[in-house]
Amino acid sequence: MRILFLTHSFNSLTQRLFVELTRRGHDISIELDINDMVSIQAAERFQPALIIAPFLKRAIPEVIWRKHPCFIVHPGIIGDRGPSALDWAIMNEYPEWGVTVLQANAEMDAGDIWSAETFPMRQAKKSSLYRNEVVDAAVRSVLTAVKHFAAGSFKPQPLDYANPTVRGQLHEPMRQTNRAINWQQDSSHVILKKICAADGFPGVLDTLFGEPYYLFDACIEGQLSGKPGAIIAKRNNAICLATVDGAIWIGHVKRKSSAESSLKLAATLALKDHLTNVSEIPLDPFSTNPGETYRDIWFEQKNAVGYLHFSFYNGAMDTTQCQRLREVYLQATRSDVRVIVLMGGVDFWSNGIHLNHIEIADSPADESWRNINAMNDLVQAIITTDKQLTIAALQGNTGAGGVFLSLAADTIYARENVILNPHYKSMGNLYGSEYWTYLLPKRVGKEEAIALTQNRLPIGALEACKIGLIDDCFALDQTHFKKKITQLAETLAIHSSYSDLLQQKNSRRESDEQQKPLQSYRDEELRQMQLNFYGFDPSYHVARYHFVHKIPHSWTPLFLARHRHQKIRI
Repeated sequence: MRILFLTHSFNSLTQRLFVELTRRGHDISIELDINDMVSIQAAERFQPALIIAPFLKRAIPEVIWRKHPCFIVHPGIIGDRGPSALDWAIMNEYPEWGVTVLQANAEMDAGDIWSAETFPMRQAKKSSLYRNEVVDAAVRSVLTAVKHFAAGSFKPQPLDYANPTVRGQLHEPMRQTNRAINWQQDSSHVILKKICAADGFPGVLDTLFGEPYYLFDACIEGQLSGKPGAIIAKRNNAICLATVDGAIWIGHVKRKSSAESSLKLAATLALKDHLTNVSEIPLDPFSTNPGETYRDIWFEQKNAVGYLHFSFYNGAMDTTQCQRLREVYLQATRSDVRVIVLMGGVDFWSNGIHLNHIEIADSPADESWRNINAMNDLVQAIITTDKQLTIAALQGNTGAGGVFLSLAADTIYARENVILNPHYKSMGNLYGSEYWTYLLPKRVGKEEAIALTQNRLPIGALEACKIGLIDDCFALDQTHFKKKITQLAETLAIHSSYSDLLQQKNSRRESDEQQKPLQSYRDEELRQMQLNFYGFDPSYHVARYHFVHKIPHSWTPLFLARHRHQKIRI
């Protein structure tokens, strides 16, 4: 079936639906919802049998939905309406929520219902719920709706609030007055709920050092306390604020400014000039009983297996994070574990260098250079590990340098719903490093390596398995995926062939080194990266600026808008 996506951006849900529907043989083209004229022209050019809107911030033009059936993917249960669906579900602590696929009409979110799915809520950030439960439910619901549409005989259900099974309702947009924190009254739980309900966007507006900031990335602190609202500690990227019944960590903030665009930054970086007298409270990544607190890197050992977690916000890894992670990794290699599992984070495994932190550096070019070299140092440490076997366990999506970081491991497993973006080109024709010119062709061959890095499209874990990019994937939820990884890692650690596998690995590495040293790959990649960072072509710096400041596209990239290659049908 010919399906056109109309979407505000090519976000995680849109990418997943693109992969799932393409996998089932549908012909997909994508148009970013830039303005009415562009969307109308896209429908005229592509002449789709169906239009799907996975992520929109405004209504589809009437001239489109009257001519073409249009499915809206709404992150709410049947009857829920309004732009703050998931925000209200978190704030109201609903035990269950869902996704509804409905047909566009003249009334926002009130069209006939083609399918719906529900899921149990968990206490988590809105962004995490969206990337996991919402996306999974949306995929199930869209696949059902497309199947119903293709059958031709299915009659969608009109929205009827008189029906007692319809539990949703019209919600007003959630505003900052609904989210505001009262540090003298709100408990840690209430504050956490408010920030979680705003995570990703828009954040909770608060005041820090007399200036307005949006707060993101919160977690509870189980031991520290102090005067409510006061910053009582800092650790790596985060600051700790006291509450009436304890304390809460804030990992990221964004300064509110009417004069210029501001960026979401690590709290300790954004507020560094104000934190000189705030105590740094370190936490040993190898601590076996840290309690409830903030940590972004930690190591757990079970029997002969070590699990290295690195949960970085949005998967971005700045220079210091790369350096800290490498230090912990090297310390892990000196332990008595036989297998090291690189767990990444729940929402993202890794997305490579930290573009926001690069953007605000005194010299973005110099910081780009430092960041990519810190990434390379980390990858090199994993590649050259000679006393353990390593596993990359992709719990969440991964992109750019994060994909190639995972290739440094001996074996790669992923959840089946993980999306990989093994390319850099969209960031101003960035060449990339992380030893990808060594690691990628070894797995998929030279031709496939060129295709993956040039086409700029996401691939699913199943497709990654088929081409050898990863070794296996499992259709499991987070909990069961971790159990599966534990089983695989512990079996490998005690397997009778372990010593032979380790010897074979080291022999291959020695042979590869003799053929072409790792340093040669790195030098060649960095020569290209040096041109990206310091050369006459500013494409990388322009693309990075547009990306971090979320400047809307003026046109849909042609690798997404396949219909732009076609002549308009008459």
